[in-house]
This record gives sequence, structure tokens and C-alpha cells, in this order.
Amino acid sequence: MGRWTMSFFQLLKKGNKSSGIAALGNTALTIIKGIAAFISGNGTMFATTLHSAADAINQGFVFVGSALAEKAPTKRFPTGFGRVVNLFVLIAVIVISIMAYETLHKGWELIQHPKETTNIVLNASILVIAVIIDGLILIKAMKEIAHETRTEGKGLALASNAFKNVSLASPPTRLVFYEDIIATFGALLALVSIVVSYFTGLYVLDGIGTLLIGILLIVIAVKIGYENTIGLIGVAAPKDVEDRIAELILTDPDVEDIKNLRILQEGRKYHVESYLELKPGLSLAVADDIKIRVRDLLYTDPDIADVTLGIFESDGIKTWGDEPTV
Repeated sequence: MGRWTMSFFQLLKKGNKSSGIAALGNTALTIIKGIAAFISGNGTMFATTLHSAADAINQGFVFVGSALAEKAPTKRFPTGFGRVVNLFVLIAVIVISIMAYETLHKGWELIQHPKETTNIVLNASILVIAVIIDGLILIKAMKEIAHETRTEGKGLALASNAFKNVSLASPPTRLVFYEDIIATFGALLALVSIVVSYFTGLYVLDGIGTLLIGILLIVIAVKIGYENTIGLIGVAAPKDVEDRIAELILTDPDVEDIKNLRILQEGRKYHVESYLELKPGLSLAVADDIKIRVRDLLYTDPDIADVTLGIFESDGIKTWGDEPTV
């Protein structure tokens, strides 16, 4: 038991940092928002409390899933556990969907029976804190996207870089990024809704704001659910990753062409299968040495989990880049 516990905690150290930080941040937000919602009875505050609770649960699930996905392959599971993280994210989607239903229900109730907002200073102060915390988590996720995709961006360029490359990031980082965009926007929406309804007397805005947050939760649940369903089935690596790996293979001076290249993405890891065309006239021993050299070169990429290579003598016809590979 002690050895298993130690092994589990060692795996947790490898978990996705963005989701771990986001889980802690949203747990704190859930507590302070929940207190404010209980004191004030405000519907929008209740909705954003549920949103933070959903985020905390989801990101906690995903953090554990991302850690388990780092577990080394075994004899029974020779390709490793990369898809475990997709499964955990799908569980998180169920939580988001439940929270979305509760938020929509509360919003519709408040539209039908508007209530006066109380404790405006308390609610507004907590929502300002929420915007700051969610914003900082979002910036952390953007930096993690840049790190995982090996790109750079500072200031406003950090945001544009994140939107451009988020599809290449790991599933946990994508979840944190998407959720915290909604969380930050939702907190701003709740703040505006509460303040405007208080000063104008249009208390129906509280219900409308709650309803909009519920709709945002549905949108994020559908998007994340779709992406992780195809990830769980097994999906080809993005074109940028394929090009990067192909370029790495072709840096070897004895590789003249790539006859076939297939890259399967599992979590944030890639399984590479390729058939290479080598210079004509090489002995089997030399060709085998080249194959091993290319394999070892590919393993220098930390995102590649395993490599299977086959070799052919070059036929003199350029294949890679001229027609699609399977």
C-alpha cells in the first residue's frame, strides 16, 4: 500500500500544472462566491458559483487524469495510458452539463420571478476578485499552450498565439483555456448584470445574466465533449505536428523520402509509424543502423511515445509532400 501511494504521488507530480492550479483557484472562488450567493440570494451569483464549482471539479478530475496518463506502458497496455486523460475530461463534461442545467433552470425562474439584488458591495467585490483570479489562471493556460506547442508570445501576442495554437495543446490545457475564457467572461457578465439591475431596478437582468452563463456552459460542454470523444477514439496528429516530425526524419542524410507516415495522437503523446526510402545500394546492416539512428532522433522529441519504422530502397520518385499520406 505504501509503495502504491508513493507511486501515485510521483505520478501526480507529472500532472498538468494548468489544471492543478485552476482546480485550486476555482475551489477558493466557489467558497467565497457561495458565501456571497447565500447571503444575498442573488441568482447570477448563484450561477457563477455553480460555474466555479464545475470548473474546480472538472479541473481536479483532469489533473488526476493527466497524471495517470503519464503512467509507463505495461505488458497488458503496451501503448501506454495516454487516452485516460480524454476519459477524465469526458467525465468533467458530464459535470459541466449538470451545472449548465441547474444554471438555466435558475435563470428561467429568476426571469419569471425577478428578485431585488441585495448586498451589492459584497457581490461586486467578490466578482472583481473572481475576474482577477480567473484572468490569472487564463494567462497561465496561455503560457502553458505556448510551452507545449513550442511557440512564443508576450503581452497581447500571448493571447493571439494561444487561440492560434490551442488545438495543438494537450487536452487538460485546452480544457483549462476554454473553461477560463468562459469563467472570466461569465464573472464580468455577472458583475455587469448585478450592478445594472441594482441601479436601474431591472431585476430581470439578473435572470438573463444567469441564463447566458448557463448557455455558455452548454457551449463549452459540447466543444470539449466533441474534441475528447474523437481523442478517445484515436485521432491523427495535427498537420503542424506531422510536418515537424517529417522534417525531423528528413534531416537524416541517408533518408531520401518518406513513403508513408501515420501519426496517432493519444492525450499529449504521439505514436509514429513510418516507412522510409533510403539511398540505393546500402547493405541490410547499414540500412538497419540508419533506421535505428532515425528512431533515436525521433525519440529526442518529448511528445513522441513510440516509433515504428520500416525501410525501402529509394525508387527515385518523390512521394512525401506531393500526395497525401495515409
